[in-house]
Amino acid sequence: MKIKTKKMPYEKVLALPRPKHKNPRKPGALFRALVRLLARADLKSTRFTYVTERMEEVGDQPALILMNHSSFIDLEIVSRVFSRRPYCIVCTSDGFVGKEWLMRRLGCIPTNKFVSDITLITDIQYALKTLHTSVLMFPEASYSFDGCATPLPRRLGGLLKHLGVPVIHIQTEGAFARDPLYNCLQKRDVKVSATVRCLLTPAEIAAHTVPELDDILDEAFTFDNFRWQYDNRVAIRGPFRADGLNRILYRCANCGAEGDMEGRGTTLTCRRCGKQYRLDPFGRLHAKRGKTEFPHTPDWYNWEREVVRKSLLNGTYRLEADVDIGVMVDYRAIYLVGEGHLTHTTEGFHLTGCGGKLDYRQSPLASYCLYSDYYWYEIGDVICIGGRDILYYCFPKGGDVVAKARLAAEELYKI
Repeated sequence: MKIKTKKMPYEKVLALPRPKHKNPRKPGALFRALVRLLARADLKSTRFTYVTERMEEVGDQPALILMNHSSFIDLEIVSRVFSRRPYCIVCTSDGFVGKEWLMRRLGCIPTNKFVSDITLITDIQYALKTLHTSVLMFPEASYSFDGCATPLPRRLGGLLKHLGVPVIHIQTEGAFARDPLYNCLQKRDVKVSATVRCLLTPAEIAAHTVPELDDILDEAFTFDNFRWQYDNRVAIRGPFRADGLNRILYRCANCGAEGDMEGRGTTLTCRRCGKQYRLDPFGRLHAKRGKTEFPHTPDWYNWEREVVRKSLLNGTYRLEADVDIGVMVDYRAIYLVGEGHLTHTTEGFHLTGCGGKLDYRQSPLASYCLYSDYYWYEIGDVICIGGRDILYYCFPKGGDVVAKARLAAEELYKI
């Protein structure tokens, strides 16, 4: 999927009017049927099935639907599971670019990822209470990099108490293995399934404290897709299964070099020391010579996290990248404003560019996570920073810095 872009000087972008807020719309039956029709081929190719638990507790009343986020097929799964239940969809605001008319009629509610947005709460409440429609939300807000859950916002349990509606949880299996974000949009032959269950009734929400509800949500969103693949002996024999693996395993576990890893075919190679690892059909890494430091990809990723955290604590962390810059201020286009330089330190992000006209700083406390993505709308890997009124999409010109930036943003917020 691509996105509409337009080249424009930065100062002219700043002068553009901002879009006015619009209340959510209940999705029409015709548009819901269209989504189900378009999803049919993908779901058939994955031999999709699902089971339900405690759904009689929900009945026909509007509910908050929470789902783990693995790939685009997530939306297709919901269209099948809830073919008879109308629902609005909380989605990233850049999904509206160039197609706001369609997104509104599909019941989509725009919000900026990892940006505080009180309006979103009122929009969700409006959909539930006024439109009498359910609301689908991906609380992780971003695709998983390593097949494990990304952090959930704290006090999400407070939102559940505020809304007072049943909470449905959807957990998928196989969706990540079929189309992991790092693998350059190459789909694998994997069966996909889902478990759909009533996680909490209104009475159960009322009986728990906010921290207890947060713990329940954390438990529901605890998963490891690589472990699931290995434990269930799900074989992925495609010749491209390691393509792009360097995007998440950017630091060599043997020599410690950063930015010199290359995932190609079925092999992950460090160009600095020459060490190679084979990714087997069941998702395990094996050194071709010597010790296998981390057979399990999430273990390698967590080791990178610890390295980043130590560098933050001792004051040596610093990320520098020359970037191309896109800016979003409305739903008409992503405005390409030129080149710049992105710096990330313990002081937060600092973006400069556009001949000195752009100088933006973002505090480490601005967000608990970072909107970062691979091959974003087929443009390139991206780091997105900004606030409610303006977003800066930074496309690094070299090196695998996206995962490191996300890890650092998460750990710096905790610190």
